[in-house]
Amino acid sequence: MNPASNLILVGPMGAGKTCIGKRLAERFGLRLLDADREIEQRTGASVAAIFEHEGEAGFRARESAVLAELLANDGLLLATGGGAVLAEDNRRLLRERGYVVQLLVSVEQQLERLALDRSRPLLARGDREQVLQQLALTRAPLYAQVADLRFDTGAMSAADAALRLALELDLHWRRPPPSSSVSGVNA
Repeated sequence: MNPASNLILVGPMGAGKTCIGKRLAERFGLRLLDADREIEQRTGASVAAIFEHEGEAGFRARESAVLAELLANDGLLLATGGGAVLAEDNRRLLRERGYVVQLLVSVEQQLERLALDRSRPLLARGDREQVLQQLALTRAPLYAQVADLRFDTGAMSAADAALRLALELDLHWRRPPPSSSVSGVNA
């Protein structure tokens, strides 16, 4: 069991990190942060625009900086971008600063969920199914490296998945008690 004050959701695009995260944050009294939205707010540009102007490497550098800044805090539910696990330093940070849940979804379910989504730069090229298959091959082992818990969201609505995942978290995730420091007293 990994006692951690932060809850972190990792997994591929379309797994439900943000949708499920909203419900879990409310249930557990956590502040919801979406790493991609944080990057967009700070830069004033969409993820797609950052990819277009700075390339994936530029985006990943921004992503690493934002993850480090956000995870310096406690009491968060962090919905990461699908590629956040690509950098070894990010994987270390995720493991150290939170209880990590890997959300699972099949490529077929991703295609269905993302059918109308044109905002994702990695899906803007070529055959979407082939891209998702390749991303799954590359990233699934990395998600598994950081995961304290794996949860399949595939056949469920976001509401059902959040409810079932919350029950799993009640069994497996232990938040540390608030630190009790008395000022002015030397231990």
